[in-house]
Amino acid sequence: MPAIDINALAVTYTGVDRDTRALESIDLHVGDGEPIAVIGPSGCGKSTLLLALAGLLPASQGRVNIGGEPIAGPRRRTALILQDFGLLPWKTVAHNAALGLELRAVAAAERRRIVAEALDRLGLAEFADAYPGELSGGMRQRLALARALALDADLLLMDEPLSALDALTREDLQDLLLEIWRQRGHTAVLVTHSIEEAVYLGRRVVVLTPRPGRVAAIVDNPGMGDEGFRSSPEFLKRCVKLRRLLEAEGALATAATGSEGDA
Repeated sequence: MPAIDINALAVTYTGVDRDTRALESIDLHVGDGEPIAVIGPSGCGKSTLLLALAGLLPASQGRVNIGGEPIAGPRRRTALILQDFGLLPWKTVAHNAALGLELRAVAAAERRRIVAEALDRLGLAEFADAYPGELSGGMRQRLALARALALDADLLLMDEPLSALDALTREDLQDLLLEIWRQRGHTAVLVTHSIEEAVYLGRRVVVLTPRPGRVAAIVDNPGMGDEGFRSSPEFLKRCVKLRRLLEAEGALATAATGSEGDA
C-alpha cells in the first residue's frame, strides 16, 4: 500500500476578481497502510487537499508523491468517495459499482464477478438491479464503498462521506470502514468535521488552520482500531485534546476576521 509524501504544498484558486489561497506550505507524510483523519475549520482547504491527492487539482507550489511517484493526474488505484457519493442515478447499483472497472476496460464477465463479490461483501447483493434513488443514505454509502472495493484501491480518500447519515447508521458505517481497513490494510485519508469520527478512524489526526490551510497540529492516536476504543478513557482524552485545538484555531480565525474588519 502506498505511502504519501506532501512537501511544501500550496494550492491557489484563480478567480475573476481575485485569487484565493486554499492551502499553504503543507508538509505531511502518511505511512504505508496508515489511516489518517484531517479536521479543521470550515473553508480551511480539507477538500482541496483530497483533490490534490487524487490528482484532480494541480499544486500551485510544492509536490505530492504517492508510492514514490509524483502525482500529475488521477491514479488508477486511488478511490475518492465524495460527500454526495458520486453515484449516477440513472444506472443500477451493479452498474454504479462497476463504473471504475468499465473505465479500465475490464472484461464484462470479470466485471460481473468482481462487482458481485463487492456487493455481497457490503450487503447489497439483493439490490444489484435497484437504482440509487431506491436506497437509503446508508445503503448509498455502502454502494460508494463497493465501487472502491471493486477497484481494489490501495489508497482510499474520503470527503465527509458519512455526514448526511443519522447517528446510528453513521457509527455502523464507521465500524465497516474500520473492518475493511483491518482486512485490506490500505492507506486512507478521511476528511471530516466530526471530532469523534476523526479519533475513531485516524491513527493520526491532522488539524488544519483557517484558510489558507496549514498544518496546525498532528495528534497521535495509537489506540485507534483497538477493541472497545470508542468507550475508552483514551478516546475521550483524544477528543478533548482535539476540541481544544480546534477551539484555539477558531479563536485565531475570529481574531483575524476582526483585524481585517478594523483595517
